[in-house]
Amino acid sequence: MSKEEDRGWIDYPEDDNSIYIAIKKHGPMTLDQVAKRLGISLVRVSQIEKQAIKKLSKRIKI
Repeated sequence: MSKEEDRGWIDYPEDDNSIYIAIKKHGPMTLDQVAKRLGISLVRVSQIEKQAIKKLSKRIKI
């Protein structure tokens, strides 16, 4: 698995190990729900979201 593919995996039980599977199985989640599930602050989830959007925006502009 490449480093990029590895970033799509999170520390969940085996059947929920992929974020894509987790979203499909549990549906959309609020930032608060994500924070609670990952055990991090809401502020940190928001920071990660902003970084992800920034990275995606750069890729789209290329």
